Amino acid sequence: MDLKLAGKTALITGGSKGIGRATGEVLAGEGCNVILVAREQGMLDEAAAAIRARHQVNVRTIAADLSSDAAVRRVADEAGALDILVNNAGAIPPGDVLSVDDTRWRQAWDLKVFGYISFCRVIYAQMKARKAGVIINVIGAAGEKFPTNYIAGAAGNASLMAFTRALGKGAPADGLRVVAINPGPVETDRLVMLRRAEAQEKFGDPDRWRELTSNMPFGRAATPAEIGNAVAFLASPMSGYTTGTVLTIDGGG
Repeated sequence: MDLKLAGKTALITGGSKGIGRATGEVLAGEGCNVILVAREQGMLDEAAAAIRARHQVNVRTIAADLSSDAAVRRVADEAGALDILVNNAGAIPPGDVLSVDDTRWRQAWDLKVFGYISFCRVIYAQMKARKAGVIINVIGAAGEKFPTNYIAGAAGNASLMAFTRALGKGAPADGLRVVAINPGPVETDRLVMLRRAEAQEKFGDPDRWRELTSNMPFGRAATPAEIGNAVAFLASPMSGYTTGTVLTIDGGG
């Protein structure tokens, strides 16, 4: 299917690995020029080189820590006009209300919660001036499942879900769309690392980590590309009547 995205420019935060990198690959495959943003320049360079090797599109990188409004504005200025913004950066630590201290909680929210909001505010204004654009927030299913041992993530994700719905509700009047995706478990490097450690502890063999995903829907976690494909579709004119909604991709779990 031609998603009619050729020639568009997309900025993806957290774009050096996992869902962000996979999203960059998918959008580049649809003919989008992509801008990858993450903290580590080396990993950005590796991701950009891999995408350039497969697709004839312009791939740019910007190294930045998006946990401050000043950094967000610097990246937005450097990026220039965007057709698509994919907010994906940030990982909130696990723990219950007594084990996540104020410093860790605030640092995590500065990057993911306030980082998403800051980027939306800057880019929404730019897109509104042109009466065109799509913002996609990759959030996380904890915002609707409320795990006690991931309380900072559950609360932060729920906040971003409400933010997306409120912003997306008014977006059509400005010619825009704002949507979100809530992935369940995704086979990223981080998930594999955690499962390998768990398998070492449980079985004495880290290579048996896939046994720990056998009780998931379809017997596995989602792939990053499956989330990236959904991002591309939601960003495209083929999903042009979709805004102010949150798509959960968790295998029905």
